[in-house]
Amino acid sequence: MNSMHPSLISIEEYNYDLPQEKIAVYPTQERHDSKLLIYKNKTIQETTFKYIDKFLDDNSILIFNSSKVIQARLKFLNNKKQSIEIFCLEPHLLNQDINQAMSKQNNTRWNCLVGNLKKWIEKEIVIVTNNIQLSAQIVERYSTHVCIDFKWEPSNLTFSEILDYIGLMPIPPYIKRNSALIDKSRYQTIYSDKIGSVAAPTAGLHFTEEVLNAINKKEIKTHTISLHVGAGTFKPVKSKMMQGHDMHSEWIEVDLKLIIDLIENKKKVISVGTTSLRVIESLYWMGLKTYKNNLITLVDLEIKQWEVYELDDDKISPNQCLQALANWMQKNKLEKLICRTQILIAPPYQLKICNGIITNFHQPQSTLLLLISAIVGENWKKIYQYAIQNDFRFLSYGDSSLLLK
Repeated sequence: MNSMHPSLISIEEYNYDLPQEKIAVYPTQERHDSKLLIYKNKTIQETTFKYIDKFLDDNSILIFNSSKVIQARLKFLNNKKQSIEIFCLEPHLLNQDINQAMSKQNNTRWNCLVGNLKKWIEKEIVIVTNNIQLSAQIVERYSTHVCIDFKWEPSNLTFSEILDYIGLMPIPPYIKRNSALIDKSRYQTIYSDKIGSVAAPTAGLHFTEEVLNAINKKEIKTHTISLHVGAGTFKPVKSKMMQGHDMHSEWIEVDLKLIIDLIENKKKVISVGTTSLRVIESLYWMGLKTYKNNLITLVDLEIKQWEVYELDDDKISPNQCLQALANWMQKNKLEKLICRTQILIAPPYQLKICNGIITNFHQPQSTLLLLISAIVGENWKKIYQYAIQNDFRFLSYGDSSLLLK
């Protein structure tokens, strides 16, 4: 990539005025009643999401993120009855598979954010509700988070069940209200099935059975991957230059049969959400690594933040890279690829596999907006200006867009 390294991007260039009233506080009554902006051939039009199938080519593959949001917020009281809120981010052991972490019984250790941390002066705080007792104890404090030991009774319950019983949905902080009953179903896609996210892959929230049936009738192919969304996805960039921003790393899970299908089918790949796009684009670079070294380990396969701007792709085609990755998985007897990616997609990145994205409208000065700019270039400003001027709703519970490069 010959253009300016994205670490030198000034995040102020990706700012825009987002009035608070444009941020959706609640979802639409029906998921598919959201508005849909279509950007194709550098022109903009709009419709309703339930008609999205009419704007997708028959010759397409849609990639969905099937990760399921966990009820990651826990509300405790200290001895003085002051509120302390714990937000579970990820298992403390970063190499621990999320499914293993969620199936733990009796006790577990997690990295967390804590609201009202100064009020936590006790060694241990406890919730007792629904015949469950959950205790929390701080193990270590870091600059960005706190490490907490959880212990519970009945001890035969899994941590996943504990969160289901007493946790709250982690709706984003820019939605200025408390979690409500509606969030338990609506801050979750209808096809989610792999537990692990602490924030919803929101592009998928608009899909209903009716929309999926219309897509299937058109014989558009669909596949699922999972990227377990961390809270860092929505973290604004606070440094002036991107080189000062530490991109979050997240677990991905991809079936070998999807990789083979991408090789065999010459179709347009449309990612449902930024998470799906980051996974599919990561596959190209992981494939490039296996193309250059078929003895590479799973740990070295992980994509680091700036790595894709420093790897020499030698003009190796996507198919060659995907084939190398499939061969590597077969050699290592892997039906699923489970590893981490920290890929940061920003200008001047050129998409390797994906041809477009279905996505919501993102926060100013965010890595998600940088990703959109990598797809549509400076026209992101025109798209967002149109959305603001035409009463589109923004962020997680907001409206949708179909952006085709």
